[in-house]
Amino acid sequence: MLPKFLVIFGTILVSCQVSFGNRFGYSEPNQRRWARRHGHCAGKTQSPIALHISKTIPLHMPAVDMIGYHNLLPYPLTMVNNGHTVSISIPKLDDAAKENGEFMPYIRGAKLPGEFEVESIHFHWGDKNNRGAEHVVNDIRYTMEMHIVHRNKKYKTLAEALDYADGGAVLGFFFNLDEDDDNGLLTIARHLHLIPDANNEIALNVTFSLGSLIHSVDIDKFYTYKGSLTTPPCSEAITWVLYPDPIPISPKQISRFRQLADVQDGALVDNYRQLQPLGNRRIFWRVGNSHHTPISALTSEVDYKKWDWFN
Repeated sequence: MLPKFLVIFGTILVSCQVSFGNRFGYSEPNQRRWARRHGHCAGKTQSPIALHISKTIPLHMPAVDMIGYHNLLPYPLTMVNNGHTVSISIPKLDDAAKENGEFMPYIRGAKLPGEFEVESIHFHWGDKNNRGAEHVVNDIRYTMEMHIVHRNKKYKTLAEALDYADGGAVLGFFFNLDEDDDNGLLTIARHLHLIPDANNEIALNVTFSLGSLIHSVDIDKFYTYKGSLTTPPCSEAITWVLYPDPIPISPKQISRFRQLADVQDGALVDNYRQLQPLGNRRIFWRVGNSHHTPISALTSEVDYKKWDWFN
């Protein structure tokens, strides 16, 4: 378990308007139109998908090492309502910080093809409590899903990384309705009223650790598969790692997300993509093993074919 850790250093710095050219909708007809402008959206390895323990391949593999997840994120953080979601961008470290030994949080391990540095956080939620998450876990669609987006360190930018199959990694976490507030989500939820409309952006002199967002999750249990971004351009460049242990979210907290407006000035809700065909992909479920067992040690004991992403 990652311990709870959250610190607030300040308050809101500024509120402003920003513009986004990439407009799309989540209604069924709108989702069918995504591929007209973004060909990858009709690809063979799209996300999200349905995850069911009975249809996975259990595999001994390392857990995901979350390096720097207990460290406070650089600030100010930028939080935006882009009309499709709430996104939090994490600023890069300046040269002085790097010289001082600071580094951006990153992940490695599991079946990740390298080290992946954090880029941003965003959410998907529903109008009702029985929907909102993008992935369906054992026939359950949770109230909300959080994505922590990472870029392969071998690429300079996320835009560059998304041109390659090994370019990105997303850690996915689910939220389930509970009576009490989730402390890790407090900072984000409390500031949502400052970005009520599409293209509202705020800079926060507030920081927290990524670990504080997922402090209640059993991070030793996860699904992993090869997929895509769940929004246009639907780049098929993502290694997904999804943790089925849900995080609690209170009615008050989820209502703050539901009060936001989308690009059409309607309610920003049900911003999840329809499930995509699995095709010939494999979904792996982590079982047992030491948290730090290297992949090289594991693969020496098993048939390499068991590790293939595709049948």
